[in-house]
Amino acid sequence: MRWGDYRRSDNVEDRTEGAPEGSGGGGGLPFGGLHIGGGALIILVIVGMLFGINPLDMLGLLSGGGGSVQQQQTAPPAHAPQNASGSSTAAVNKDFSRAVLGDTEDVWGAIFKQTGSRYVPPELVLYRGETKSACGRAVAAVGPFYCPGDHKLYLDTSFFNELATRFGAPGQFAQAYVIAHEVGHHVQDLLGTMQKVQAQMERSDERTANALSVRLELQADCYAGVWGFYSVKRGIINTDDVDSGLRAAAAVGDDRIQKRTQGYVVPDSFTHGTSEERARWFKTGLQSGDLRDCNTFAAR
Repeated sequence: MRWGDYRRSDNVEDRTEGAPEGSGGGGGLPFGGLHIGGGALIILVIVGMLFGINPLDMLGLLSGGGGSVQQQQTAPPAHAPQNASGSSTAAVNKDFSRAVLGDTEDVWGAIFKQTGSRYVPPELVLYRGETKSACGRAVAAVGPFYCPGDHKLYLDTSFFNELATRFGAPGQFAQAYVIAHEVGHHVQDLLGTMQKVQAQMERSDERTANALSVRLELQADCYAGVWGFYSVKRGIINTDDVDSGLRAAAAVGDDRIQKRTQGYVVPDSFTHGTSEERARWFKTGLQSGDLRDCNTFAAR
């Protein structure tokens, strides 16, 4: 993946300074918008249970309370890990994140302009361990998420390592997919989709709210694919990169995660979609580059 060709975004806030290199503990939510409401709180409880987090702690952390989930703090290493170019892994992750975000700004800016609208880019907050957001406290255990309250993406960059080691989805395009998925939620926010779905979720029972959450997440996967379409078109990513992205989408399917964490699958509790669905919708966006093909709410 020739991500060095991407323009770097200025809409990145680095909150990693002073945080220990090993302080992250990702692997919670497999990406998503953070929806704080009646139905959404039920979903967060389910997600917390799936990943072995006390639901009360999960809710306390997200509402800004202290909770009892503690991030393990370790002393910073004498020398940060170096990659082949001599740069620290942390520095490369930051530059990579700025580059991917910058390209999403260019792509979505052009798409919105074609429809006569103006794209207002989100801000990406990079942190280690935990930080504050308008949706409450962001912790590594929750995973990457988008907060509609402040229109920001939150990413503990240790999740890139989690993606490769725990979820079995290595590769830079897999990492780019994570950021592009959260940007997809921002697009939903700008288009009003997130607000409509949130209102429906709050009026619905648990099963219906979960099904709506799945549709929202699959659409964000498709939007991530729409962004990727233009990288394919410019020759920035190749077939190996595409395969990496598809593996990442499949790796974070609810069915695969539930099977690994609890040994069985409960379809009615899905909030993000199955591995097959996530990979299929990401591929749909990758192949078409057209938002009109991402109507997951109309699909059966």
